[in-house]
Amino acid sequence: MQYSISQVAKASGVSARMLRHYDAIGLLTPASVAANGYRWYGRFELLRLQRILLLRRLGLGLAEIGAVLGEQVDETAALRGHLAQLEEERRRLDRVIATVEETVADLGDARIDDPDRFFAGLRKDGAAMRRTYRETFGAGAATAFDVAQAAQEGLTAADYQHAAAQGAALFRRLAAVRRSGVAPEDPAALDAVAEHHRSVSHFWQPTAAAYAALGGLYRTDPRQRELAARADPDLPDWLARAIEAYARVRLVPPLGKD
Repeated sequence: MQYSISQVAKASGVSARMLRHYDAIGLLTPASVAANGYRWYGRFELLRLQRILLLRRLGLGLAEIGAVLGEQVDETAALRGHLAQLEEERRRLDRVIATVEETVADLGDARIDDPDRFFAGLRKDGAAMRRTYRETFGAGAATAFDVAQAAQEGLTAADYQHAAAQGAALFRRLAAVRRSGVAPEDPAALDAVAEHHRSVSHFWQPTAAAYAALGGLYRTDPRQRELAARADPDLPDWLARAIEAYARVRLVPPLGKD
């Protein structure tokens, strides 16, 4: 017994257009084609279509299905390869989901409910930080701090919330490097610290000595130490050493140059 393309389409849920496409690519050839162009399918074709639909539901592409049905590729091997791809995609999605969850949490932690009070505290903290910079780096750094502060004029509470969330994420990434057992002087640690240096350089271009001294604040300044310690209690001292190593290895000018 044979079935018309419309009957097969209705029974399988596959459109007639897709059945014609399967025919065009050699995936499912009708049992016969009448003189008027009508396609007819028999039991063999229906069983083949069932197999196609099963493999499609499992996520195989049409080219892979064609290779399996043509016995160019072992079906079990093809599915194992596909399973490996799915597992890798799951791991990727798990990482994306974790990052989104962390970002949502960071933004919640950084939420500013009273902008007026926040900006008043920011000015107070800024004055204290300026004194710290002057005592640590000298008068030139205090001037650089003023330039950095001026560059932040006009930032909204939302801008600060996002900056705080990005900072928290950066400290988490640095903490992950530390927990992996990487020494502060290791190139992998310096690569991680490069992101910290870039974030600082948005508002200030520190010399090697100034950047190393800035790293030391993660040991000595309670506010800076607390920011890093939220990600990992052992991060402040590790980060201070890593920043000092970064300044020594990657910020020192080449020999013969000023």
